[in-house]
Amino acid sequence: MLVNFWTLTCINWLRQEPYVRAWSQAYRDDGLIVIGVHTPEFSFEHDIEGVRRATTERAIDYPVAVDNDYAVWSAFDNHYWPALYFIDREGTVRDHHFGEGRYERSERTIQRMLGLERGFVPVEGAGVEAPADWPQLATPETYLGYARGERLATTTEPAFDKSRDYELPEHLPANEWALGGEWIIGRENVALQRVGGSITFRFHARDAHLVLSPGRRDPIRFRVLLDGEVPGASHGVDTDEAGSGQLGYGRLYQLVRQRGPVRERTLTITFLDAGVEAYAFTFG
Repeated sequence: MLVNFWTLTCINWLRQEPYVRAWSQAYRDDGLIVIGVHTPEFSFEHDIEGVRRATTERAIDYPVAVDNDYAVWSAFDNHYWPALYFIDREGTVRDHHFGEGRYERSERTIQRMLGLERGFVPVEGAGVEAPADWPQLATPETYLGYARGERLATTTEPAFDKSRDYELPEHLPANEWALGGEWIIGRENVALQRVGGSITFRFHARDAHLVLSPGRRDPIRFRVLLDGEVPGASHGVDTDEAGSGQLGYGRLYQLVRQRGPVRERTLTITFLDAGVEAYAFTFG
């Protein structure tokens, strides 16, 4: 048995999932049972319809347990997304792995538990499932809510749990972010109060993603610029060449995928409707 802990907005799980999906399909007839455990990180990820949507979008055809109360997570004493636990027929955990990578060793563990020896299953992730460009990745995951947030550049003292107007700075240092417009900085997110608010981030990576939710509002339109210009060929899967996109439900949105040499860029996302909740930037 292979148990996979995940949460639908985790970029590390999204890049790992093609392998888990491929192993499930390749070794199912040999006796492998794969069980996904969705343990939410952010509050909106408790929505079971969101979990169902994510399993459909990722073409997951193995069972997924909804672990909203962290019962399974606690039983395994797990602390990470994603996490893989390899369990033999006697119920003994033979191996485990946290995070991305180590795919050949993981598949060999599956083969040993099943008494098999064969070549590795071919896997090729696309879109948000594509492997990160690790040599060029110089910007870390960054949370926006005050509980875990850091590297917020602001010309005024930030206010927590109450509305305040912010101005985008003229210059943004590397790996820092800033708000423009009227926002509430909450414990796990920043929430836009008035149309036209922006978030900007100076990053160095091929890909830039942002975890977003529309809250209780209708779909929210947004526009992305790179160094003040439309992204063109460097748009992400959730934006077009003009940088336009729409937020329909809570998930991770890929805003940028740089084509050509990767270099430090300034991303600015402007929301054309109020009500958006932004949780975390991740990069690849």
